[in-house]
Amino acid sequence: MNITADAVKQLRERTGAGMMECKKALVETKGDLDAAAELMRKQGLAKADKKAARVAAEGVIVVEKSADGRKAAMVEINCETDFVAREQDFRGFAQAVAAKALAVGAGTLESLMGSKLDSGAETVDERRRALVAKIGENISVRRYTVLSSEGTLGAYVHGTRIGALVVVKGGDAALAHDLAMHVAASNPKYRTMADVPADVVSKEREILTEQAQSEGKPPEIVAKMVEGRLRKSLGEITLLGQAFVKDPDQTIEKLVKSAKAEVVSFERYEVGAGIEKKQDDFVAEVMAQVKGATH
Repeated sequence: MNITADAVKQLRERTGAGMMECKKALVETKGDLDAAAELMRKQGLAKADKKAARVAAEGVIVVEKSADGRKAAMVEINCETDFVAREQDFRGFAQAVAAKALAVGAGTLESLMGSKLDSGAETVDERRRALVAKIGENISVRRYTVLSSEGTLGAYVHGTRIGALVVVKGGDAALAHDLAMHVAASNPKYRTMADVPADVVSKEREILTEQAQSEGKPPEIVAKMVEGRLRKSLGEITLLGQAFVKDPDQTIEKLVKSAKAEVVSFERYEVGAGIEKKQDDFVAEVMAQVKGATH
């Protein structure tokens, strides 16, 4: 049948798909725009499911704060390449998810994925799968957190790859922002030494003891050396024990005490942290293609 250019144009505007895909869908549905759009959506979701196993270790961190500044959501949205991470549709989706996360509050990732985006009937996961079909890469909403503060809440995003939220009791907005920036830069694992798990402390003490014993010192000296080094080692991985990035002469603990403040909690996200990326051997790949072409 004859498919008009205007019909193709309308379908492209509705789906964001290519001209040939739109024309093919219109032919299959005998020119019915609604049926064609529904067909393309189903085909797109099928394509998205096929891409779900592909590693998505690039992406963005987005932070969305409430109007009063006392609540914030932070999300990590992943894709396969940094090219797509810079793409406008991908960024728009990430921003929309962050806004939805702030609206729904703390909960499970599953419940966030099933919630409706914007004012439409489309869920977060349906929008994600449609975007996968359109862009051609696996896209995932990896994680999110929502923090609230009765005092001040610091938020900081470094570029688009590292984000941090810090809940502070007392102090002011400038202190909270500086603390969030510090967390983003220094990546503390725990808030205080008391928060470090016993097995982590025990393992660190064991390693430091072996190191000290190898130096041939008497047992009583070894014990003192180990405890001193342990305090230093644990200080480096705890927020309050770290040297402040803007003033290395003082620790975070001294900084917050001087402001009569207290760090209640913090969260830090970094794009792709903990995801095992596929390491492609480019030379081997090229050679394999060359060999294939000569056979």
